[in-house]
Amino acid sequence: MAWTWPTEIELLRDLVAIPSVSGTEETIGRFVEAWARGWGLPVARGDDGVLVSLDGGRPGPSLALVSHLDTVPAGEGWSRPPFEPTIEGTMLCGRGSGDAKASVAAMLTAARDLSGDLARLRGRLVLLLGYGEETRHTSMPALAARAGPVDAAVVGEPTNLEVAVAQRGLLMADLVAHGDQRHAGYAGDGAFRSAITSLAHDLIRLDGLLDDRTHPVLGPATVTATMIDAGVSRNVTPASATAVLDIRSTPSWSHAEIARALRDRLRCEVVVTSDRLVPCETPAGSRLLAAARAVRPALGTFGSPTCSDWVFLREADAFKCGPGTSRRSHTPDEGVDLAEVTAAREFYADLAREYLR
Repeated sequence: MAWTWPTEIELLRDLVAIPSVSGTEETIGRFVEAWARGWGLPVARGDDGVLVSLDGGRPGPSLALVSHLDTVPAGEGWSRPPFEPTIEGTMLCGRGSGDAKASVAAMLTAARDLSGDLARLRGRLVLLLGYGEETRHTSMPALAARAGPVDAAVVGEPTNLEVAVAQRGLLMADLVAHGDQRHAGYAGDGAFRSAITSLAHDLIRLDGLLDDRTHPVLGPATVTATMIDAGVSRNVTPASATAVLDIRSTPSWSHAEIARALRDRLRCEVVVTSDRLVPCETPAGSRLLAAARAVRPALGTFGSPTCSDWVFLREADAFKCGPGTSRRSHTPDEGVDLAEVTAAREFYADLAREYLR
């Protein structure tokens, strides 16, 4: 008799074989809807993603398993077709395999495993599988609203099945210096403001700006200049010069406080361009984390440097945990360890049983 892959691996392979670059998720959404319906799971698909909802036999809390169906584009440098899932040894390779279709496959099969235990559970288990997470147009706020109140949430992202109990936020700002545009040959005549020099002075002042508040898990917030735009011509001094600041925040700072600190320290104009991705952390005394440790006593915790849809469920008791390695996300030949996918299926199911018992 021929050996077959476990259900979660078969499902992962099918998911990776469906290209679902952000903005093109309809096909994979329909596939997930049909798969869930075929296993008798209550499912509702919309423009905001796929929602699976299982009601327990008694009143109780709501636990959400949260992930996303979209991927970044394939990009270049692959040694194999990115949307033809390949199993080599212990790895399954393909775009989105780890980020985050391994979590999706494990969550769906865990929900199927739990569907026969509903009479013994309290409350509700919901799966929120969103679109557009890899862009600024994530559908998770709308999908979470459609799901209704959630008491606790596990965000499925590649963490090697360790638990991220804190996650950095992202504040984007433009640092704009103003100066005088003139022929460079006359820069020394009279009062002259160099936008480029002013910007350079302020970039140096960024060093250590937010070091006086160190988060116990994430460390200090960081401010990094990632792009600079200046210049009209090689012999013209520009009227303005702009640097893009990528600020990885922690719960020790609100985004409003960071913006104020920038304006207090710097002479250039500070223009906040995005502040919606606030930092998150698992609350002290988390019942969800206690349940996770009950089913996995050796569970490790850490602080995550990357953003996720956790930000839209930050009012819930939540953490981030899923199969795969974050450093493989978005890379050529992205892959995930098959044993972690199977372990994730078991962990999600055991965690739900413990939290909803």
